Amino acid sequence: MISLTYILINFLTIIICFIFSFDKRIRFNRYFKPFILASIVVAIPFIIWDAIFTARGVWWFNTDYTLGISLLGLPLEECLFFICIPFSCTFTYFCLTKFFNLDWANGFNNIIAFVTIIVCAVVALSYNDRLYTFVTALVTIGSILYLHFIDKQEWIGEASLVYTILMLGFLPVNGVLTGTGLESPIVNYNPQEFMNIRIGTIPIEDAVYGYVMILWNLYFFKKFSTIIEHKSAANE
Repeated sequence: MISLTYILINFLTIIICFIFSFDKRIRFNRYFKPFILASIVVAIPFIIWDAIFTARGVWWFNTDYTLGISLLGLPLEECLFFICIPFSCTFTYFCLTKFFNLDWANGFNNIIAFVTIIVCAVVALSYNDRLYTFVTALVTIGSILYLHFIDKQEWIGEASLVYTILMLGFLPVNGVLTGTGLESPIVNYNPQEFMNIRIGTIPIEDAVYGYVMILWNLYFFKKFSTIIEHKSAANE
């Protein structure tokens, strides 16, 4: 039996942000192209990661809540998740940094980077036998090392602040995916592959996984936005 549950979650996640993208005070619709490019670039490795972990039984999906269409062994809705969630997060970041001065948060860049790397390193060493935990920790360390120390991005603090605010939306959305309010979870996790520390029904690894995904979406969104703006200026 076809269920619209997961696709409806994606739709509700994106629809309000999409509508307000056309507001004259925001005009985020002018940035649809760089967003689409950025989200595709980031979605590809994350979908591959997702597909490999699904094949290995790290997690699996309850098809009672999906349309029954699969890509690379993943429900179609799961692939769309990597577009819908980043859109809402990127839109929120765009709006908050447009209307509020969040530069002060970037004064904490070094603290955020060092604490994140140290905590993730300890977690990776302590749970090297838990695949989801171990890989998420390593990917987070690698991401912060590159973005902060190598490429020297200066917006890590404000991005982290916005992501913290977005947790207010992340918790109910991911909560439903992991079983809150449903007879059974849409996404199920092998208890031997993660720390079994949950925020409600949500594995804490999911919050870190989402953080890294959003950082990379913002990184490429900014890169592609700059390229497109330069090309537009050159053509004028």
